Amino acid sequence: MSTDSGIPDYRGPDSPPRTPMTYQQFVSNHGFRRHYWARNHVGWRHMRTTEPNRGHRALAAMEGTGLVNGVITQNVDLLHQAAGSRRVIDLHGHYDAVICLTCGHRMARTELHRELEELNPGFADEVSVADVEIAPDADAVIEATEGFRILPCPVCGGILKPDIVYFGENVPKDRVARAYAMVEEGEALVVLGSSLAVMSGLRFVRHAAKNDQPVAIVNRGSTRGDALADVLVHAGTSETLTALVAALPAPL
Repeated sequence: MSTDSGIPDYRGPDSPPRTPMTYQQFVSNHGFRRHYWARNHVGWRHMRTTEPNRGHRALAAMEGTGLVNGVITQNVDLLHQAAGSRRVIDLHGHYDAVICLTCGHRMARTELHRELEELNPGFADEVSVADVEIAPDADAVIEATEGFRILPCPVCGGILKPDIVYFGENVPKDRVARAYAMVEEGEALVVLGSSLAVMSGLRFVRHAAKNDQPVAIVNRGSTRGDALADVLVHAGTSETLTALVAALPAPL
């Protein structure tokens, strides 16, 4: 959904191989955490300036007409909300919050950014965003992160982590339950721009198919859910959703 906003995807046909940091790496090693926060410090500058694309806006418009009853997204960029979607489940969390793994203290990512700027003056300025690849979780693919200073929790000194679900980490059970309930409320399930490579999203396709709900998949390239789909559209989400909105009958 967000590639047309300038945020690359993980597994699109033209995406390079990616090796995102796992939850186990992040929590077990200070060096991994330093490397992550240094890269994220650079990528944050790009992510916070992105805007919703016409696909996001079309989906919000369909929610406004009652055609869409809600959105379950694996993206962490909050662009659905920025486009006007009101009922959104951020399955993997969102990138604008940070949480302490020890005491649960939460802080805004903007606040942490200011703190990291003070601890590492000029670090992000030395790296041109135009010369690095930005990953979907605001990570920036840079190698030289030695010397970057990270911030402990200001309350207890514990480990600060973005409030997003890492690879190897489980989605909170209550969030999954709300997503299943949203699927069951609908007459059909539409998958937009996902390869469904991980169970986090594929399970909802399987759930809908098990309940005899029609499944449509719009994606560039094949997905793990293709065998369960009633409709397959090999196209981009922006042009497909825009065309759908244009084809809707005018309100009486």
